[in-house]
Amino acid sequence: MQSTVIGLDDFNATDFNATGALHAHRVSDLSDVFCEPLAMTSAYTFASAKEACERFSGQQQGNVYSRFTNPTVQAFESRVAALEHAESAVAFASGMGAFTALCHAFLQQGDNIVCSRDVFGTTVNAFSYYMARFGIEARFVDLTDLAQWKSAIDGRTRLVVLESPSNPLLKIGDIRAVSLLAHEKGALLVVDNTLLTPVFQRPHTLGADLVIHSAGKYMDGQGRALAGVVTGSQSLMQVLRGVLRTLGISCSPFNAWLLLKSLETLEVRMMRAQQSAFELARWLSHQELVTAVHYTGLEHHPQHALACRQQDGHGGLLAFEIVGGQAAAWQWIDQLRCVARCTNIGDTRSMVTHPATTTHGRLDAQARHQAGISDGLIRLCVGLERVDDIKADLQQAFQAVSLQTSMAAPVGHNRNAVFNG
Repeated sequence: MQSTVIGLDDFNATDFNATGALHAHRVSDLSDVFCEPLAMTSAYTFASAKEACERFSGQQQGNVYSRFTNPTVQAFESRVAALEHAESAVAFASGMGAFTALCHAFLQQGDNIVCSRDVFGTTVNAFSYYMARFGIEARFVDLTDLAQWKSAIDGRTRLVVLESPSNPLLKIGDIRAVSLLAHEKGALLVVDNTLLTPVFQRPHTLGADLVIHSAGKYMDGQGRALAGVVTGSQSLMQVLRGVLRTLGISCSPFNAWLLLKSLETLEVRMMRAQQSAFELARWLSHQELVTAVHYTGLEHHPQHALACRQQDGHGGLLAFEIVGGQAAAWQWIDQLRCVARCTNIGDTRSMVTHPATTTHGRLDAQARHQAGISDGLIRLCVGLERVDDIKADLQQAFQAVSLQTSMAAPVGHNRNAVFNG
């Protein structure tokens, strides 16, 4: 209902009136604005005491408090749901906030989670440490091994979680096959679609029950906002929204507004980043210090065929390994001039990081080894700069790495290794 508008005639024009400062010309009807308005409000007005009662009880649809719902956040949720071919969506304060909500919504003591060990390092820590404190077991499997998935999923499995492609090694999980294994045991399949976004992959069409995004990555695209979002059926989202309402891990309306505007350019950004990433991956495969390049767009990637079946593209993230381990990797990273040393991904600007000492630095050496994170691994998130400028920056960094490091390559080095995923 539109709020009452109090005009200047209601006040003494010769004096400053505090009431006027609060209420004069208050407008709530913004239905004709072209760009989505930003609803920066914590609370909402009601037409009557009865309406307030009915909204709080759920008898009447409408906003109550921005910890629960907000018009701008709802607009963002609806748009993501449409892009992911889902019935509904719920936004959260961050991607990890979204994972936390999933655990609280669908797990209880005695349940287990089956998860690919290639998921984001913080997710591994959340499942293996924090969920274990509540009597929930986390079982980690090889993303690419269906036999391990089948063996690990049992009658107490409630959530099956995978990220495909994985970060940073870009391994591919067979989403449809894993969904069948999960559903056979009555579990829900959760797919992290952060790296590809709905532009290149729509997991719901492959059998996923829940799709999760760290929305501050490619969805934002400019490194400005933290947010997470989960898509799924109306019934599953209703359960999630109850957790959101209670725990308060709500998405900021301002961040939702930024993300709404960013979604308008998502396809253009993703296509440009992919084009450059593909060119750089092929170029890196011919560099002397590089022993492996991980990018699903390369035909020699061991799961290239699967990637092409379930994806519409390969994205803007790649990783590569260089001779000399951590010392050489750090030296190379420190020489970069255009590419930023930054642990985020999905920005319009190219960024590089050393996973073994950053994103996966809290894992012990054995866990990093199991995840395939070598000391010489470098992750490159390709931005929107001219690809020749990115290439020139990478080239000068290679040239700056010491000759001693380059001479450390093993005798009989196999050049085909550069294509391994």
